[in-house]
Amino acid sequence: MRAKDAIGQYGERVAVRHLVQAGWIVLDRNWRCPEGELDIVATDGAVLVICEVKTRSTDAFGDPCQAVNWRKAQRIRHLAARWLATNEDCWADVRFDVISVLRQPSGAALVRHLEGAF
Repeated sequence: MRAKDAIGQYGERVAVRHLVQAGWIVLDRNWRCPEGELDIVATDGAVLVICEVKTRSTDAFGDPCQAVNWRKAQRIRHLAARWLATNEDCWADVRFDVISVLRQPSGAALVRHLEGAF
């Protein structure tokens, strides 16, 4: 496994733990279709939340969440529409969040959760 993939998987595990501890229900992890992948699909009460997770080992290039630009956000919206089309539940509210995970040399990672990021 490439180091980048291992860091990404670590960040997703940290993000899921963060959401579950907050009382959220995780519906899907790493949902894939031919056009791409959604990191986490969860519910925050009655709201369906699509979470993009960005993980870094250093903040030398800024906060990990800065990696989600308008093009990435547009792609995630498209993938969310595909996810919704494959699921029978009806959701009145859908939100897009970004969870930034910054690995630390020791101890717990720093988690920054941006609700309604785009």
